[in-house]
Amino acid sequence: MSEAEDLSHDRLKHHFAQRVIHQARQVLEVWQRLQHSEWNGADMAEMSEANIRLLRYAERFEQTEHAVLARGVEQSLNAVLANKGRLSSPLISELNQLMQRLSRTGLRHGDQFEQTFLPPLRKPVYLALEDAERAERLAQQMEFFGLLAQPLNSAEAFHAAMSERHPAAIVMEVDFSGPGAGLALAESVQEKLEHKLPLLFFSHEETDTPTRLAAVRAGAQEFFTGTLDASTLIERIEILTRVAQYEPFRVLVVDDSRAQATHTERVLNSAGIVTRTLTEPIQALHELSDFHPDLIILDMYMPDCSGTELAKVIRQHDRYVSVPIIYLSAEDDLDKQLDAMSEAGDDFLTKPIKPRHLIATVRTRANRARNLQARMVRDSLTGLYNHTYTLQLLEDACARSRRDGKSLAFAMLDIDHFKKVNDSYGHPMGDRVIKSLALFLKQRLRKTDYIGRYGGEEFAVVLPDTDAATAAKVLDDIRRRFAEIHYPAQPLDLSCTFSCGIAQLEGGIDGATLSKRADEALYVAKHGGRNRVEQFASTP
Repeated sequence: MSEAEDLSHDRLKHHFAQRVIHQARQVLEVWQRLQHSEWNGADMAEMSEANIRLLRYAERFEQTEHAVLARGVEQSLNAVLANKGRLSSPLISELNQLMQRLSRTGLRHGDQFEQTFLPPLRKPVYLALEDAERAERLAQQMEFFGLLAQPLNSAEAFHAAMSERHPAAIVMEVDFSGPGAGLALAESVQEKLEHKLPLLFFSHEETDTPTRLAAVRAGAQEFFTGTLDASTLIERIEILTRVAQYEPFRVLVVDDSRAQATHTERVLNSAGIVTRTLTEPIQALHELSDFHPDLIILDMYMPDCSGTELAKVIRQHDRYVSVPIIYLSAEDDLDKQLDAMSEAGDDFLTKPIKPRHLIATVRTRANRARNLQARMVRDSLTGLYNHTYTLQLLEDACARSRRDGKSLAFAMLDIDHFKKVNDSYGHPMGDRVIKSLALFLKQRLRKTDYIGRYGGEEFAVVLPDTDAATAAKVLDDIRRRFAEIHYPAQPLDLSCTFSCGIAQLEGGIDGATLSKRADEALYVAKHGGRNRVEQFASTP
């Protein structure tokens, strides 16, 4: 086969793989929707139909991994049907694991194309900018982050694209196709839509209040002036499109009545909520450390340990102080309910309770707890895990790795010559670079990897089920791609690189030693010329 034929074959293979990936995204979108509703026959049918198409495409285009996952999803859905449409925690967990794997499958290292993971947006972002070269350059930069962007050079091209399919978001220049014409164009398009699209305006010059008011009336949710950089734009688009996690809520139910516990479990399972039930409250702390629930439901009156007593014991542990506790009891005395809530509880629900009421309460409380937890453990600038929580995650990962006999890699990254960036371009540009690398890592790494901001311009990544060589290959690819990103600046655009050190868990070392080894490998990378990835090498 000639070189030209080889290239043509690779492009065709890439095209087929992308079709499978797009169908996989459709399956994931249905799964994501199911996390916000009570599952029913119509939902299950939609999921099944989307998965059947994925399996058909995967088999036709020889995408083995997608085919295996689609068959797994099919088996799980058939198990639900065999269970008379009732979901169980094992089935929900199994489906979730399959979806997590599906969300990070893409072209693999064996392909000639770079490794990719499913980005959260299946639809493209439309770029309607006056400067076609700027639009193309921005689209290329966004593709580095794993998002598809489509530049459009005229109002006609914009209308044609809109008639073909709606985008994930629109980036519109105020003067696109004429002075102020972008405003009118966007407003006319939004008027025809039942569900408005995320709309972001751009102007080279600072604008007056009437222009910004016109943008708001056209449906603008953001207004950029001066320059557009990919990282800031993508960050805002992700917020506006409200990309949700695929991870279902987890609830621990503690009730000495097996019948009541089973009933509560079935109600929550019907809404896709993973549950674990306990009839022996004395086992609660062990289950908490193993299950990591988002919320706890306690019976008030149990023979060996009351619900309020157990709640106090749980609250004695710092790790569980913020986990919501809901009492579920037949107690209808308001004073006793209030007393119970004052004893380490967050809410009180009276039996019998309507399923919809229970599901809504659990979802609201669990979602709020997750958001609160995210604020407590995440860095405010990047949204990544903070230093303390990253080390906690590393210790947890080390324990799981030793228990399951699987490999674990830990990486430390440091932006090269960062002080020069701050000194030459100012701290706002430095913050932009830090946020850009954070977003780049989130887009390029798996959902099962933990990414933290270790401090300043330094980052850390915990990579479960990964050896050092594989981690080095993945992070070296990220390093090369990150170096291609340009940040608009004067007199010249800015580009940055990073150095990386990687260590692998081995022997009886703990998380602190693993972190120290990765730091030593980073030191080697820094003093070896920077812009490189080094693995820890123990001295013989």
